Amino acid sequence: MKRSSRLSLALHALVHLHKQPDEAITSTTLAQCLMTNPVVVRRVLGELREAGIVTASKGHDGGWRLVRPAAEISLRQVYAAMGESLLIRTESDPGDIQCGIVRTVNSVMGDFLADAEALLAARLERVLLDDIARQAIPNPLHPHGAINHG
Repeated sequence: MKRSSRLSLALHALVHLHKQPDEAITSTTLAQCLMTNPVVVRRVLGELREAGIVTASKGHDGGWRLVRPAAEISLRQVYAAMGESLLIRTESDPGDIQCGIVRTVNSVMGDFLADAEALLAARLERVLLDDIARQAIPNPLHPHGAINHG
């Protein structure tokens, strides 16, 4: 099963937006940096817009921008906006739910996953977008006039 990379894509795009505060960045430009399709970028950033993390404008000089400073955006907020889990679910096939053993295993594993999700959420809350951005190349979109795909 392929793991979703939507959270990684979102974080990558957000760092680019943070590093270019004076200009809106188009989905096409971000897609080049993220090595994906502009439609994928629009879908991911659309969820971030709904969460109040980014905004978009149309027309000349249009594109995406951060709504708040990177120091005010936690990874937990981004994670929540993506609406996905980083943890692998272990529930059995719903047809097996009549089995008492299956129900017990699902309950025990559900408790473990709930604990792991709580630990993950707490850790993500302590990490800010700015923490990631400070470790990134100073100007990832325009180093020496060339687009950097990193």
